[in-house]
Amino acid sequence: MSHSRAEQRLSPATLGVLGALSAIGPLSMALYLPALPSLTARFGASPAHAELTVTACMLGLAAGQIIVGPLSDRYGRRVPLLIGLMLYALSSLACAFAPTLTALIGLRFAQGAFGGAGIVIARAIVRDLCDTATAARVFSTLVMITSVAPVLAPLAGGQLLLVTSWQGIFVALSVIGVALLVASIVVLPESRRASTGPSSPWRLSAVFGDRQFVAYAVVLTLGSAMLYCYVEMSSFVLQHHFGLSAQQYSFAFATMAGGMVVAASIGSALVRRRGARYSLLAGLIVAAVGATALLVVTVYDVPVLVFLAILLPTVSSVSMVVPAGTALSLVNQDANAGAAAGVVGLLQFGVGGMLAPVLSGSGSITLAMVAGMASCAIAGLVAAVLARHLTVPPHQPARTVVKR
Repeated sequence: MSHSRAEQRLSPATLGVLGALSAIGPLSMALYLPALPSLTARFGASPAHAELTVTACMLGLAAGQIIVGPLSDRYGRRVPLLIGLMLYALSSLACAFAPTLTALIGLRFAQGAFGGAGIVIARAIVRDLCDTATAARVFSTLVMITSVAPVLAPLAGGQLLLVTSWQGIFVALSVIGVALLVASIVVLPESRRASTGPSSPWRLSAVFGDRQFVAYAVVLTLGSAMLYCYVEMSSFVLQHHFGLSAQQYSFAFATMAGGMVVAASIGSALVRRRGARYSLLAGLIVAAVGATALLVVTVYDVPVLVFLAILLPTVSSVSMVVPAGTALSLVNQDANAGAAAGVVGLLQFGVGGMLAPVLSGSGSITLAMVAGMASCAIAGLVAAVLARHLTVPPHQPARTVVKR
């Protein structure tokens, strides 16, 4: 499929719906964060117990993608997507009526699992309709959207709490699920027909048999883990260690998100001119140099402005790594794009979700964050260099899997 034809297949409406589906994860996790204190008081629980509702949602997002991805290879994209969105809306509504915190944690896992259908199928649709270079540029656009979502979601959640309770937040998520269901019915094409191919376990076996996929999945996982180290630990580092207020931290967080949007635009331009692999390596070099510099300045306890000046390009570089890495990992996955996207999602959310809690118990929270970021960035760069021996040429188009 040519670049022009691939771009024509993704209309602004299609791209908008795919972006919204990709943002369902951060939206589900972040929209109700301002309501955590009132939720904790409602159930008489500890903050640590209440935060399990966030962890459960993240684990659900990981599990849902690895299940739904292979199913979408077998039964087509639309049916699993529409069923997943319908169940997402219902589980979101059920969260509002959870009788206990334990029940809410279980429902949050289910909500994340059904929401994961949107994330994994959005990636699979892009892979179905686009060649490698175009897919990398589309993924850059999706990253822009998902970078803004976790920043705007808490702000929107705070405004909703002015007129409703924490239960109302989940009702709002249910409404969003219904809106995405309707938009998907109206806008999204069926990019892959149902097949009589092998079942899910065999599809996953074929995915892991592709050395190029495994290599770039490792790179992608390490890049995402670096980002999650920052997202999950930066509040403690910037507020407790550096003494920022909650408002100052929100501004710093928003600045990082803005940097990710800019970096995604740069990455998209690099893909267009030099190829996805060039954008990936450029992003990883920035990440490795920046994270190493963070490790050095942390030892010397520099002022917060110096720390933030180095943190900005380091975090932003992920927006160059993730789109290119995703596109390169899916190059050979014509028949199993959904399964491959599901594995990528599982690794991103699963490893990223577990890394920060493990590191946070190792001593200084600041040193743990920057050491984790540096380790992931350097390992990712090494893995990307090694992966070059397993790859197709950077401009070689992937074959289309749209069946007529």
